[in-house]
Amino acid sequence: MLFTTSFLGELFPENQGVVEDNIPINEVTSDSRKLSKKSLFIPLIGESFDGHDFLKDAFNNGAVATLWQKDKAIPNFLPTDFPVFYVEDTLVALQQLAHAYRNKVNPIVIGVTGSNGKTTTKDLIGTVLQSPYKTHRTKGNFNNHIGLPLTILSMEKDTDVLVLEMGMNHFGEIELLSKIANPDFAVITNIGESHIEYLGSREGIAQAKLEIVAGLKQNGLLLIDGDEPLLREIRGKENVRAIGFEEENDVVISDVKMSTTSTLFRLKNIEYTLHLLGKHNVKNAAFAIEIADKLQVPIKKIKDAFINLELTGMRFERTKGKNGVTLINDAYNASPTSMKASIDVVKQMTGYQNKVLVLGDMYELGSSSKDLHRSVSGVITNEIDRVYTIGEDTKEIADELCAQNTSIVAKHFKSKEALVEELKHVLNEQTIILFKASRGMKLETVIEDLTSN
Repeated sequence: MLFTTSFLGELFPENQGVVEDNIPINEVTSDSRKLSKKSLFIPLIGESFDGHDFLKDAFNNGAVATLWQKDKAIPNFLPTDFPVFYVEDTLVALQQLAHAYRNKVNPIVIGVTGSNGKTTTKDLIGTVLQSPYKTHRTKGNFNNHIGLPLTILSMEKDTDVLVLEMGMNHFGEIELLSKIANPDFAVITNIGESHIEYLGSREGIAQAKLEIVAGLKQNGLLLIDGDEPLLREIRGKENVRAIGFEEENDVVISDVKMSTTSTLFRLKNIEYTLHLLGKHNVKNAAFAIEIADKLQVPIKKIKDAFINLELTGMRFERTKGKNGVTLINDAYNASPTSMKASIDVVKQMTGYQNKVLVLGDMYELGSSSKDLHRSVSGVITNEIDRVYTIGEDTKEIADELCAQNTSIVAKHFKSKEALVEELKHVLNEQTIILFKASRGMKLETVIEDLTSN
């Protein structure tokens, strides 16, 4: 049980039905199709749907109470004793309920935002803390104004630590999420180019990410990418910890060494082995270590957690394909910063004679999109053998490499079918292929063609 109808009655005093009977609510859902046991149904309104139209489905699937927009008629089928809580706006009410439930449970809350790496960082923090603490964290991409409240409302009453990913496209969105969550710790993983179409510049992106302090508790701690020039002005402020590779940081990462399957690094004179590749993931791990240290997690538990990572899919996910080829699925999302970081990792990987990049379009880059795509070619050096691009603006990468007249084979493809046919020529045990693009490109369908019989 999460709470009862009496708890809802205190929050939403305009109601009807047997509210004071303390009916237990086991889960909160906005999906009327979901089978549930004693759920609260919250009908949301979108551009092409109105959840209020589906109350009967929710009722038949186990809903025992609902929030309800005041100007909507109650369906005739509904029993008179069914608890209905009237609100001005069901989305705002969802957010209010999440905030109230967060305060009722009162876990340690960790909010994570950033242009790149926030999902990996959220997973690293969650994995490191879940041994000493009962931990709940964002699943999938439930990181916006709807997903974050639903994540809060899905935690059990005895949760010790809540790790929340906070995503955004526009100004004001992170501020809203931060005020709902009231984090004890806040993390800004980095400042990249994602959503520059809506935020105008990297300076605008930095401003939007810094909104995470809006709901940060008065004695809360903000952890930042200390190597990022756009965050330098807040370095040294009270309750801010700068983490990075530069010596001026509060927490300095050093001695980074990468093997085929893991990365070694040193933090505060302690050596860690991370079963992830790349310096960018080391920095993500350092955020997790710093929070774990503040929460008095033993070093051995941190080290064990890095060996037994539980990561969200399609983040540098390595699989074997046809003829023993190694495929790296890093196609959940992409920005110029994250694409360059992934390419750098592949360049350093040993044990492969052929290294192939399959790069798709990166979205929401606005008027700078072509230039930002072209900039990726700057990190593609002779450690890479082939570069195959697909989409619209990724053609800039292939064209730039061809213009440089390097030994790298660079080709642009207009269809996935043609791309798959070309890739069939390099499928062997000596080849590794990186797939990197924005989620909308759905490059995982190409990977499926290279793994299925």
